[in-house]
Amino acid sequence: MNPNFAYINSFINVSEESFVKLQKISAFKNLEANKPIAKAGDITSKIYMLVSGLMRVYLSTENGKEFNKNFFMPISFVGSFTALIQNEPSKLTYETLTECKVFEIDFNKLINLCKQDIAISNLYNKIVEHIFIKYEERQIELISLDAKHRYLALRERIPDIDTLIPQYHIASYLSVTPVQLSRIRKKLNIRH
Repeated sequence: MNPNFAYINSFINVSEESFVKLQKISAFKNLEANKPIAKAGDITSKIYMLVSGLMRVYLSTENGKEFNKNFFMPISFVGSFTALIQNEPSKLTYETLTECKVFEIDFNKLINLCKQDIAISNLYNKIVEHIFIKYEERQIELISLDAKHRYLALRERIPDIDTLIPQYHIASYLSVTPVQLSRIRKKLNIRH
Protein backbone atom coordinates (compact mmCIF):
# COMPACT_ATOMS: atom_id res chain seq x y z
CA MET A 1 0.00 0.00 0.00
CA ASN A 2 1.18 3.52 -0.81
CA PRO A 3 2.55 4.92 2.52
CA ASN A 4 1.02 8.34 1.79
CA PHE A 5 -2.39 6.73 1.19
CA ALA A 6 -1.96 4.84 4.48
CA TYR A 7 -1.09 8.08 6.30
CA ILE A 8 -4.12 9.89 4.86
CA ASN A 9 -6.26 6.95 5.95
CA SER A 10 -4.92 7.24 9.49
CA PHE A 11 -7.13 10.34 9.77
CA ILE A 12 -10.22 8.96 8.05
CA ASN A 13 -10.93 6.33 5.43
CA VAL A 14 -10.58 7.80 1.96
CA SER A 15 -11.25 5.86 -1.22
CA GLU A 16 -8.52 5.35 -3.77
CA GLU A 17 -10.61 7.51 -6.12
CA SER A 18 -10.50 10.43 -3.65
CA PHE A 19 -6.78 9.85 -3.08
CA VAL A 20 -6.17 10.07 -6.84
CA LYS A 21 -8.03 13.42 -6.85
CA LEU A 22 -5.67 14.64 -4.11
CA GLN A 23 -2.65 13.45 -6.07
CA LYS A 24 -3.80 15.48 -9.07
CA ILE A 25 -3.64 18.75 -7.11
CA SER A 26 -0.26 18.00 -5.56
CA ALA A 27 3.30 17.91 -6.84
CA PHE A 28 6.20 15.96 -5.33
CA LYS A 29 9.23 18.16 -4.66
CA ASN A 30 12.75 17.83 -3.29
CA LEU A 31 13.67 20.95 -1.33
CA GLU A 32 17.15 22.11 -0.32
CA ALA A 33 18.03 22.80 3.30
CA ASN A 34 17.55 26.31 4.70
CA LYS A 35 15.11 27.47 2.04
CA PRO A 36 11.87 29.31 2.81
CA ILE A 37 8.67 27.77 1.48
CA ALA A 38 6.56 30.73 2.67
CA LYS A 39 7.85 34.07 3.91
CA ALA A 40 6.28 36.51 6.35
CA GLY A 41 4.43 39.16 4.36
CA ASP A 42 3.78 36.87 1.41
CA ILE A 43 0.37 35.68 0.33
CA THR A 44 0.69 31.99 -0.33
CA SER A 45 -1.55 29.40 -1.94
CA LYS A 46 0.30 26.23 -0.98
CA ILE A 47 0.39 23.75 1.86
CA TYR A 48 2.86 20.90 2.14
CA MET A 49 2.77 17.31 3.29
CA LEU A 50 6.28 16.74 4.65
CA VAL A 51 7.39 13.18 3.97
CA SER A 52 11.09 13.45 4.91
CA GLY A 53 13.34 16.05 6.53
CA LEU A 54 12.74 18.78 9.09
CA MET A 55 11.11 22.21 8.77
CA ARG A 56 10.53 25.10 11.11
CA VAL A 57 8.16 28.03 11.39
CA TYR A 58 9.32 31.24 12.99
CA LEU A 59 8.41 34.82 13.71
CA SER A 60 11.00 37.47 12.92
CA THR A 61 11.02 40.78 14.77
CA GLU A 62 11.79 44.15 13.16
CA ASN A 63 15.35 43.97 14.47
CA GLY A 64 15.82 40.51 12.89
CA LYS A 65 15.52 38.33 15.98
CA GLU A 66 13.87 35.00 15.21
CA PHE A 67 11.51 33.07 17.46
CA ASN A 68 10.92 29.46 16.47
CA LYS A 69 7.27 28.58 16.90
CA ASN A 70 7.43 24.95 15.85
CA PHE A 71 9.46 22.21 14.21
CA PHE A 72 7.86 19.82 11.74
CA MET A 73 8.95 16.28 11.09
CA PRO A 74 7.50 13.60 8.83
CA ILE A 75 4.72 13.08 8.29
CA SER A 76 3.01 16.39 8.91
CA PHE A 77 1.15 19.16 7.14
CA VAL A 78 3.02 22.45 6.94
CA GLY A 79 1.79 25.83 5.82
CA SER A 80 0.46 29.16 6.91
CA PHE A 81 -3.09 27.94 7.50
CA THR A 82 -4.28 31.17 9.13
CA ALA A 83 -3.06 33.21 6.15
CA LEU A 84 -4.54 30.70 3.70
CA ILE A 85 -7.93 30.55 5.41
CA GLN A 86 -8.13 34.33 5.79
CA ASN A 87 -6.52 35.02 2.40
CA GLU A 88 -4.01 37.42 3.89
CA PRO A 89 -0.22 37.68 4.10
CA SER A 90 1.52 35.24 6.40
CA LYS A 91 2.85 36.59 9.70
CA LEU A 92 5.30 33.69 9.90
CA THR A 93 8.10 32.24 7.81
CA TYR A 94 8.21 28.51 7.03
CA GLU A 95 11.64 27.13 6.18
CA THR A 96 13.38 23.83 5.55
CA LEU A 97 16.06 22.96 8.10
CA THR A 98 17.32 19.89 6.25
CA GLU A 99 16.77 18.57 2.76
CA CYS A 100 13.07 17.75 2.53
CA LYS A 101 10.74 15.74 0.37
CA VAL A 102 7.24 17.18 0.21
CA PHE A 103 3.99 17.06 -1.64
CA GLU A 104 3.06 20.63 -2.50
CA ILE A 105 -0.72 21.05 -2.52
CA ASP A 106 -2.67 23.96 -4.00
CA PHE A 107 -4.89 25.10 -1.12
CA ASN A 108 -7.61 26.64 -3.30
CA LYS A 109 -7.89 23.46 -5.35
CA LEU A 110 -8.10 21.49 -2.12
CA ILE A 111 -10.98 23.67 -0.89
CA ASN A 112 -12.75 23.21 -4.24
CA LEU A 113 -12.30 19.44 -3.92
CA CYS A 114 -13.78 19.62 -0.42
CA LYS A 115 -16.94 21.12 -1.97
CA GLN A 116 -17.17 18.26 -4.48
CA ASP A 117 -16.11 15.22 -2.42
CA ILE A 118 -17.44 14.68 1.12
CA ALA A 119 -14.61 12.23 1.91
CA ILE A 120 -12.00 14.88 1.09
CA SER A 121 -13.96 17.47 3.07
CA ASN A 122 -14.04 15.12 6.07
CA LEU A 123 -10.32 14.45 5.65
CA TYR A 124 -9.60 18.20 5.59
CA ASN A 125 -11.63 18.63 8.79
CA LYS A 126 -9.70 15.82 10.50
CA ILE A 127 -6.37 17.32 9.45
CA VAL A 128 -7.38 20.75 10.78
CA GLU A 129 -8.46 19.10 14.04
CA HIS A 130 -5.07 17.34 14.22
CA ILE A 131 -3.23 20.63 13.66
CA PHE A 132 -5.29 22.32 16.39
CA ILE A 133 -4.56 19.48 18.84
CA LYS A 134 -0.81 19.76 18.14
CA TYR A 135 -0.99 23.54 18.59
CA GLU A 136 -2.76 23.18 21.94
CA GLU A 137 -0.24 20.55 23.10
CA ARG A 138 2.56 23.00 22.31
CA GLN A 139 0.85 25.79 24.25
CA ILE A 140 0.34 23.54 27.28
CA GLU A 141 3.98 22.45 27.08
CA LEU A 142 5.12 26.09 27.10
CA ILE A 143 3.12 27.01 30.21
CA SER A 144 3.43 23.80 32.19
CA LEU A 145 7.00 22.55 31.66
CA ASP A 146 10.29 24.12 32.62
CA ALA A 147 12.99 24.50 29.96
CA LYS A 148 14.71 21.21 30.84
CA HIS A 149 11.50 19.24 30.44
CA ARG A 150 10.58 21.08 27.22
CA TYR A 151 14.01 20.08 25.89
CA LEU A 152 13.54 16.46 26.93
CA ALA A 153 10.08 16.41 25.32
CA LEU A 154 11.56 17.82 22.10
CA ARG A 155 14.32 15.18 22.12
CA GLU A 156 11.69 12.52 22.61
CA ARG A 157 9.84 13.74 19.50
CA ILE A 158 13.03 14.26 17.46
CA PRO A 159 15.74 12.06 19.05
CA ASP A 160 18.62 13.27 16.84
CA ILE A 161 17.65 16.94 16.82
CA ASP A 162 20.97 18.03 18.35
CA THR A 163 22.84 16.76 15.29
CA LEU A 164 20.27 17.89 12.72
CA ILE A 165 19.85 21.59 13.39
CA PRO A 166 21.81 24.43 15.05
CA GLN A 167 21.55 24.80 18.81
CA TYR A 168 20.33 28.40 18.54
CA HIS A 169 17.21 27.13 16.74
CA ILE A 170 16.57 24.64 19.53
CA ALA A 171 17.13 27.33 22.16
CA SER A 172 14.69 29.68 20.42
CA TYR A 173 12.04 26.94 20.23
CA LEU A 174 12.48 26.28 23.97
CA SER A 175 12.30 30.04 24.73
CA VAL A 176 15.77 30.05 26.29
CA THR A 177 19.12 31.51 25.32
CA PRO A 178 21.79 29.31 23.72
CA VAL A 179 23.78 29.66 26.97
CA GLN A 180 20.83 28.39 29.01
CA LEU A 181 20.42 25.45 26.61
CA SER A 182 24.12 24.66 26.95
CA ARG A 183 23.73 24.56 30.76
CA ILE A 184 20.68 22.30 30.48
CA ARG A 185 22.55 19.95 28.17
CA LYS A 186 25.59 19.96 30.48
CA LYS A 187 23.43 19.05 33.50
CA LEU A 188 21.84 16.24 31.48
CA ASN A 189 25.33 15.19 30.26
CA ILE A 190 24.28 15.49 26.60
CA ARG A 191 26.87 16.13 23.93
CA HIS A 192 26.47 16.48 20.21
